[in-house]
Amino acid sequence: MTRIDYYHDPAAPRANTIRVAVSAVVRDGEGRILLIHRTDNSKYAIPGGGLEIGETPTQAVVREVKEETGIDVVVTGLVGVFSNPSHVIAYDDGEVRQEFSICFRADPIGGELRTSAESTAVEWVATGDLAALDIHPSIRLRIARGLEYRADPFYT
Repeated sequence: MTRIDYYHDPAAPRANTIRVAVSAVVRDGEGRILLIHRTDNSKYAIPGGGLEIGETPTQAVVREVKEETGIDVVVTGLVGVFSNPSHVIAYDDGEVRQEFSICFRADPIGGELRTSAESTAVEWVATGDLAALDIHPSIRLRIARGLEYRADPFYT
């Protein structure tokens, strides 16, 4: 399924759904960030996805990171809650979703990098190399907040 992200775009379609999603800023021992290159919009992103019935947000983010990257993680903190009504995601099936993501910090504890049906690439990226990548502004905000290590989580 393809998607189009609209961000502060007056021509964006109106949202017709909202779904709880989770994401993670995962850093390795060298300080690099785990990124995927998404198949649905061809942008780089931190791993994440939808919360499923019967799981907690932290269980969901551990599952999503493993599914999308092959890396096992342990959640170490909360980056924040990101829900911006000016960011909607239109899918080719007619769904237009308002962004809503609970973003965590996580450390890798095992596994090996691998792609999934949702990614064409999975890689550890040095923070100095982030500017050269095509990353949606909402994901850049999560990464920036995740790198701050603030005592209080970020809320939109």
